[in-house]
Amino acid sequence: MKQSSFSIPQVILISFFFFIALPGVAQTNIDFTYYKEKYPTDNLVWLNREMVIDIKLENENILITKTTLDKNLFLNETATQYSKESVSYSNFFQLEKIEASSYSLKKGKYYESKVTEFKTKDELNGSFHDDVKSLNFIYPNLSPGSKTKLFVVEKVNNPRFLSNFYFGGFYPILNAKLTVLADKGVELSFKEFNTDSINLTFNKTEKRNKIIYSWESKNINAIEMEDGTPNYKNYYPHIIPVITQYKTKKNKIIKLSSEVPNLYNWYYSLVKNINQSPIDTGLIQLVNELIKNKDTELEKVRAIYYWVQNNIKYIAFEYALGGFIPREANIVYKKKYGDCKDNSSILYEMLKIAGIKGCLTWVGTRSIPYKYNELPTPAVDNHMILTYKDGINTYFLDATGRYIPLELPTSFIQGKEALVGKDQDYEIIEIPVINAEQNTEVDSSFVRIDKKSLKGRGSRLYTGYNKIDVFNELEPLNNGKKTEERYNQLLRKGNNKFIIENVKEVNKFDYDKNFQVNYDYTVSDYVVTTTDEVYVNLNLDKILLAKKIEENRETDIEIEYKFFYSFINELSIPEGYTVDYLPGNLNFSNDLLSVAITYEQKGNKIIYSHQVKFDFLILIKAKHEAYMDLVKKVEKAYKESIVFKKIKT
Repeated sequence: MKQSSFSIPQVILISFFFFIALPGVAQTNIDFTYYKEKYPTDNLVWLNREMVIDIKLENENILITKTTLDKNLFLNETATQYSKESVSYSNFFQLEKIEASSYSLKKGKYYESKVTEFKTKDELNGSFHDDVKSLNFIYPNLSPGSKTKLFVVEKVNNPRFLSNFYFGGFYPILNAKLTVLADKGVELSFKEFNTDSINLTFNKTEKRNKIIYSWESKNINAIEMEDGTPNYKNYYPHIIPVITQYKTKKNKIIKLSSEVPNLYNWYYSLVKNINQSPIDTGLIQLVNELIKNKDTELEKVRAIYYWVQNNIKYIAFEYALGGFIPREANIVYKKKYGDCKDNSSILYEMLKIAGIKGCLTWVGTRSIPYKYNELPTPAVDNHMILTYKDGINTYFLDATGRYIPLELPTSFIQGKEALVGKDQDYEIIEIPVINAEQNTEVDSSFVRIDKKSLKGRGSRLYTGYNKIDVFNELEPLNNGKKTEERYNQLLRKGNNKFIIENVKEVNKFDYDKNFQVNYDYTVSDYVVTTTDEVYVNLNLDKILLAKKIEENRETDIEIEYKFFYSFINELSIPEGYTVDYLPGNLNFSNDLLSVAITYEQKGNKIIYSHQVKFDFLILIKAKHEAYMDLVKKVEKAYKESIVFKKIKT
């Protein structure tokens, strides 16, 4: 990494002149006291966020430099929590220069302390392109009123990867500015997202051989991200610059990202030459063994898919274009690990050995809100799977997880567009959102009253994503005691004195069969008795109490998948008693939530039934009130008890 031996373009020097010239002793603390009063609930204010992207044509090449400046003001005693800072970079964004300083407020003046020690660290995160490293450092002497500044210059080594610029964030921003300087001959488009929420000033000028684009916004309020809020890209106002094409000095037109075919052609160029070597004979033998005695093509696909899930460990680490190019199937087979692309590579080749056609497929997880046609760049996706079609149905094979049945896509790609490769052609397919009824948790039990306790014999059935979640929770538990403790939490009814015993598991870790847990249980100190009456609340599973929305919540709520709960309790009427009061039935529904509670007496039994269907992935803020109106009705019903009265003789 270079620290000083490079030159910043003249326009960038002008843009950052105030930063470079900043003296060691600066202005008084008037801005600190002002902003502390203006933003009493915020820990800091971004005084300035600025990015300058300079795009040059040099001979047949395109050269890109990105320069950023951030200045922060800390408003309270939490300042020390922000001392640790890091800058990420990779083979796509090569770090050229960094300068960082903190400014301590002493007796009304600011004194500069430059950061002199930087430590490099590998960041092995993500599943698609994660050759990322970070340069870590500590801002010294932070306290209320302190400021920090960070100046970074990077070389962008691939013109398809221009950075997003965010005009809003978790903290207030006083000034945010994006400037793009491009040589004539470079054609760009600028994709704006969520910018209607701010006042954004745009300016376009020409200077010599440069076209200068700039956007600026001031006094942007903080954007709160609460628990369960969809990814910040859905809310933060931002612009993504895209180089659609450029003309070289020899007048050759290089197309980059003007439309989806450009993106797919680049992707295809990266994968078309993989798996050209002779396939490992061991892999061939394995496939033949897996598909032996399988009558249909679909069953062959199922056997191969489940083997990869069970035997190829998911590990994500890549370098440069290795983040986009799958490893050879032979390598993945021998090493028994790989990332999403590697899993897709070996799946593709194993199906090919079996005489079955699979398609390498690119997809963005639900954390990415963009569609291919609106943003035909690598920023639109971050994941690779394999698609298989049997002539009627389409199956989305993602072997990065475990216990995923062939019929289900992974939950985090539901509803997303998939770019399905067909050699030199492609198809965009929308991955379906799985119905709530396919992701069920059904609990039924026979219950009797034993003095002040309830004793029961129960059975819990899990399907779909609910089953996958439970399997993932149970898999790492390495002894019976831990498993029993987990079941005591998963199956809890009534109160915290719920105890289970005699647990029996049916179809545990089976990919295709429903998972069932049979168990006995006791709920102590649950029944209320008087001289002549017994009170029992059969709402043993008050599922909606855990799904309430706080009244002051401001953001949407995202859940992992739609799901359906059903709880049935059959209670024996205690001997010598008759039913004196049976709560009324309840049945409510809207487009988000369906709830039913029913009571029925059959002979000496009371049959209680409670169903809840969550029929959304994102609960938008505008519908929180309608959702909570229904929840409040159910909450009232949860308080109802059955009353038994002693029969007089």
